[in-house]
This record gives sequence, C-alpha cells and structure tokens, in this order.
Amino acid sequence: MRPGQQPSRRDVLRGGLVLGGAAAATTLFGAPASAALVRAGRPRLTHGIQSGDASPRGATVWARADRHSRMVVEVSRSPERFVPSHRVLGPVLTAEADYTGKVRLDGLPPGRDIGYRVTLVDLDDDSLSSEPKEGALRTAPRGHQDIRFVWSADLAGQGWGINPDFGGYRIFAAMQALAPDFYLCSGDTVYADGPIPPSQPLPDGSIWRNLTTQAKSKVAETLEEFRGNYQYNLMDENLLRFNAAVAQVNQWDDHETVNNWWPGEILDDPRYTEKRVDVLAARANRAFFEYLPISERPADPEGRIYRVLHYGPLLDVFVLDMKSDRDPNGPNRYTEPRGGILGFHQLDWLQRNLAASTATWKVIAADQPLGLVVPDGEMAFEAVAQGDPGRPLGREMQIAELLSFAHRRGITGLVWLTADVHYTAAHYYDPQRAAFSEFTPFWEFVSGPLNAGGFGPSELDATFGPQVRFQQAPPMANASPASGFQFFGEVAIDGASQVMAVRLRDLSGQILHTVELDPAGD
Repeated sequence: MRPGQQPSRRDVLRGGLVLGGAAAATTLFGAPASAALVRAGRPRLTHGIQSGDASPRGATVWARADRHSRMVVEVSRSPERFVPSHRVLGPVLTAEADYTGKVRLDGLPPGRDIGYRVTLVDLDDDSLSSEPKEGALRTAPRGHQDIRFVWSADLAGQGWGINPDFGGYRIFAAMQALAPDFYLCSGDTVYADGPIPPSQPLPDGSIWRNLTTQAKSKVAETLEEFRGNYQYNLMDENLLRFNAAVAQVNQWDDHETVNNWWPGEILDDPRYTEKRVDVLAARANRAFFEYLPISERPADPEGRIYRVLHYGPLLDVFVLDMKSDRDPNGPNRYTEPRGGILGFHQLDWLQRNLAASTATWKVIAADQPLGLVVPDGEMAFEAVAQGDPGRPLGREMQIAELLSFAHRRGITGLVWLTADVHYTAAHYYDPQRAAFSEFTPFWEFVSGPLNAGGFGPSELDATFGPQVRFQQAPPMANASPASGFQFFGEVAIDGASQVMAVRLRDLSGQILHTVELDPAGD
C-alpha cells in the first residue's frame, strides 16, 4: 500500500488492518453494509452462534466457519425488528483455532435486550458471504432491575446423547421458555471421557438411539477429539436455538477432560494412550476456550478459569474453578494447610472480591458441592466433604477459612449454586447444628443433569451443619433422560423488594420446590 493510500474493503477483510488479535474488534458506526451477493462457494456458519459473559456494556459473541473467512457482527437495539446500529469487524477464522472465533461487543446499553447478526465474509472475494444468523442477548443492568437466570450442568454423560426420537436435548427448550437473562452452566459442558454408543437399552425393553460421530466413538485424547465433543452437542437443535437466544456463563469441571482428574495425575485407564492428565487438560482447556463464548482468558498466572460477573447492585456471580489447582484426590483427612480445592491464589482472590462486593446477593457458582460426599473409588473423595462429621479436615479446612472470613467481615447474601451429582436438592447450612460454627447461615442449591444419567441422593457431611430441605433423585442409578429425572434451577431476583426466589425445576420446566430468600435474612 502506498503512503497515504486508504485501505480497501478487501484489505481490511484479509489483513485485519483496523484490528489485531484473535478476538479483537473495531466498531464501525453508521449505516449497515449492503447485503453481499450470494453465490456458490460462499463461507458457511457450521454450528450456530452463541453469546456469553455479558456485562452492563458488552458481551462476547461466538461463531465457527467452514473455511478461512472474516467474522462480521452487526448489532441492533431492536432484536425483534432487527435494525442494525453498528457493525463490528471480527477476527479472521483460521484452522489454528478450528475456524472458531469470538468478538467482544462493547459500548452496549445496560439492562437491555440486544440483537446481533453474524456473517462470514470470504477473504479473497468480499462479495461472497455466508447466510447470516441472528441472535439475542441481554446486557447486565446497572440499576435495580429484575434479574432471572437458570443453571444446570452435565450434558451427554453416561452414553446418553442426542436422541431425535426423544426430542434431543429437550431441557434447553424448557429453560428458554423462561426468557432468562443468562444461563450458568456449572460444568461438565461436555463428556470428553464418555463415548456415545449408537444405542442403549432402557428398563422397559425399548432402545435409546443416539446420534453418533467419529469423535464421540472413543475417549478424547487429541485436540481434535476434544473439539469434536463440543461439535457433537452443537448438533442438537434445542441447544442451537437456546444458544442464539440466551447469553451463557460457562464453568470448567472434570468431564471436559476426564472423570475426577487432578493436576499431575497419571491415569491408570486402558482406554487412554496419553496417560498424563496435565497434557489432556491443556488440550481440553484449549477446546473449552475455542468452542464456548467465554471472555478471553482471565489474568491468572496458571490459567485457572475463575472470574466475577457483576449484575448491578443486586447480584455478583463468582464463578469458581475447583479443578485446576486442587490437591490430589485421596482420603481428604489431612490437618495441615494445603491447596485444598481452590488453591491459595484463587482463595485470596475470592476473599478480596467478596469483601469488595456491594451487591445484595453474592452467588458462589461452585462446580463441586460443599456438603455432599462424592467418592472417587473406595478410599478417595472428589469434592469437599469426606463423610467425617467432626471438625474440618482436608479440603473442608479451606472452605471453613472462607466461611469464617465472610462471617468476620459481615459479608451477607451468600448463596451457593452447584451441580455435579445428577439430582436436585436444597440444603440449608446452620451453624447451630455444625461441628464448625464460625459462619453465617447460608443456602446451597443443587441441580442437573441436563442430559445424562440420573443418580443420587448422596450422603451429607455434617461438618457445616447442612439440612436437606428438599431433594429429588431417581430410584435407580444411571436413570436415562427418558425417565424424566433431569433438572435445572431458576433464580429470580425482584428489583424492588430484592427478594431472591430459587426454583428447582424438572425436564419440562415444572416447579418442584421454591425457596424465597429475603435480603434482611431468614
């Protein structure tokens, strides 16, 4: 390009002259671009569109292409009657990231429904573009607005995959019907260690028939196989519609890599040729960031996936990572300080941010439950508790430190949301019934699975005084989705009264149990 010469539209599309980096974006205000001429050989959006990690002024939009192309996003403040207000040139989608890419939208109005349209533009011929796909998201509020969100976890586990005869992942249609502000996935976004067979027998003698793919025919070890797990879920029409309509908040747990893993573990599993979990986790982590609309990696020196999302004066959501810096699974009865289930760095971050939060409600999004005993074999444990009802031991020591810190600082409004155990429950933690009592009473709500085997209920450890106020679990282990024991939770905060209503719902969206929490306390 000669000095002083203005870049052409093609220069911008091929070279990214106005932006840099895989997910960078520059907003171009003014009239929307004219529709590109549609011809054979144009790029194609392969797996729908998604949005996530919404803030008061922005959100992240995701897409995947079938070839090298430029991602372009148009934004509208009228999602129902799409009238573009500005246009964002996103990254070039390349094979290096499996043709996935993300654009961070900024400068959006808070607490508003936003429409967006994603198009791919050919790099060699900018008259060739994909068919556009439209989506919607809701930005976080700044004031006292009503807030509604849903949460669950565990998708395509135990060999229960996409069954068209069952209606696919039906639970996403039930969640979408509530028109939530956002969806919190509490982990196990995929089951990379769980192959999907063509069929499985059901107790009544009928057959559950799965859609299958090559990537889901074995456990994931290569980067391509981990990517294939996300591609598999995105074959479901319910999930595709949900992704286009609701912003997500995604959490990292074990099945994104392998069941019950910990850093440094060497697998004793004949299904794996790569035995080093750290190698598998690195590949799984890359696929996680490539295929989900999560914001770019947080500024953590070890790459752990935790963050806080602010939803105005009523809600802060603290998204934890209880896998990346935990100590090894074992008897979980040690008495000397260790990294526990969060690690020292994350615990310090959580305490500082809880102390700084002025939100009425502080939701702790935990991918592992606090008081439920989750065994890992006969002599080891996966989560926090180990079944000893006395003083805190093992990983419980770190949770005791966190709870006592919040108590001493007068931090109120803590509500724990979790999943992992494949049934739904409401637990009330009461210091008057606890072996360790230096904490303010709080609630823990459990939900899931989305589409996986149903299990439970699990044993409760009495160290922190939990009481079962409600639970529903299947009568048999590994109950199929067809049995109906699939669950999600809903949280609704009234903008005027600030009351939080937590509703536990089933596969169809029917309310099973409701708890209303007053900000002034029980």
